[in-house]
Amino acid sequence: MAQASAATAGASTRISRAARAEQPVVVTQGLTKIFRDFWMRSRVRAVDNLDMEIHQHEIFGLLGPNGSGKSTTIKILLGLLHKTSGRVAVFGKPPSDVAVKRRIGVLPEESYLYPFLNARETLDYYGKLFELDHRVRRKRIDELLDMVGLTAVQFRQVKEYSKGMQRRIGIAQALINDPEFLILDEPTTGLDPIGSRQIKDLILDLGRRGKTILLSSHQLSDVEDCVDRLVILYGGKKRAQGTCDELLVARERMTIETDILDEQTIEEIDRVLRERTGSAITRVSKPRQKLEELFIDIVERARAERIETSGAVAGGQTASFLLGEVSDQTEGDALIDRLVAEAPPAPQKQQPEQPAQPQTPTGPDAVLIDDLLSTPEEVEDAEEATVSVDRGDDAPRRRQPEASPAKRPDDFDEDLIRSLIDTEKSADNEKPESRGGER
Repeated sequence: MAQASAATAGASTRISRAARAEQPVVVTQGLTKIFRDFWMRSRVRAVDNLDMEIHQHEIFGLLGPNGSGKSTTIKILLGLLHKTSGRVAVFGKPPSDVAVKRRIGVLPEESYLYPFLNARETLDYYGKLFELDHRVRRKRIDELLDMVGLTAVQFRQVKEYSKGMQRRIGIAQALINDPEFLILDEPTTGLDPIGSRQIKDLILDLGRRGKTILLSSHQLSDVEDCVDRLVILYGGKKRAQGTCDELLVARERMTIETDILDEQTIEEIDRVLRERTGSAITRVSKPRQKLEELFIDIVERARAERIETSGAVAGGQTASFLLGEVSDQTEGDALIDRLVAEAPPAPQKQQPEQPAQPQTPTGPDAVLIDDLLSTPEEVEDAEEATVSVDRGDDAPRRRQPEASPAKRPDDFDEDLIRSLIDTEKSADNEKPESRGGER
């Protein structure tokens, strides 16, 4: 029975894990957001009864013209706006749950950055918000700056950056915490074709690594190259949903690509098509190169000639921590920290015993001893100094002797001096009695 119960518990655990693994990252059901005026009258229905799911390890596209409800939907997912009605969950929890925030990285449509910080200080600030260790922050900052091509200008203030460079640092700050769910709202806005190509490659790399990405963009070609599924909104309502193949494939036409053909071959192919299918060749043309490919080819040739530029350069490889790689240096730092934490406390060194210092008498006894130990020359100098002070400010003053350490001859017997002091004290105590007897 015990084995059977254990097996049942193990099976239930596996089922729960599988259920959690298949649980969508984002779920909205009947999501509605209505903006109202001061009198609580409906002014704008920004999102209207939206049903949507974003699955794990998926690149999801959110498309639509301006005012279609894309940014409002993103703000509701982040907990920045409250829904009017419907249901919304992120990682199975309400968007207002603080624990969910650590698992999300966000690039808003407008990058709100501190203008007087440089790129390195900006990333360090966001890393501290996520309570990252200083070694981890330093390593991630180096990799992210290299990835977005800002290493050469990392110490310039953000206010001096162009819009494209600010967009690059915004992408880096969205990745500093290595998020599980990445929201990119217009990520290629302000970027040159090289930067746009790099961002698309980064999105594809992160998708292959297993991250979940929500991509909202007006650049339809960028979305087409990256997303697995997409939703098209208009007026806050969902108008279409599916994969790119399901939505974009033209089912009435077919394209055949071959090498260069002469006119006679083309005419023969057209004759065969007419005889067998009753259709003819509608258009014969040579494929065009994309303008993006031509632009990148020209820039690469200029870089090969080592032509200098003052702007951002093409970034390096994707940061290793985003790809799940752990460097040897990181492992070494972790090992050192663990060994330091486990090391026993160092034994304290025993201080050598100091020889006992002779006690110096204080009070009137000390003054009397100093007078007895003073040399005749010191006494004479002290009397001269006292006389010069008592004469007043108008009298000429004698030169003050320079301070010198007191000279104590070693041949004086302190015990003898103390006995003389005690004898003098006893004599002073007997004087009043003797005087009283004489009266």
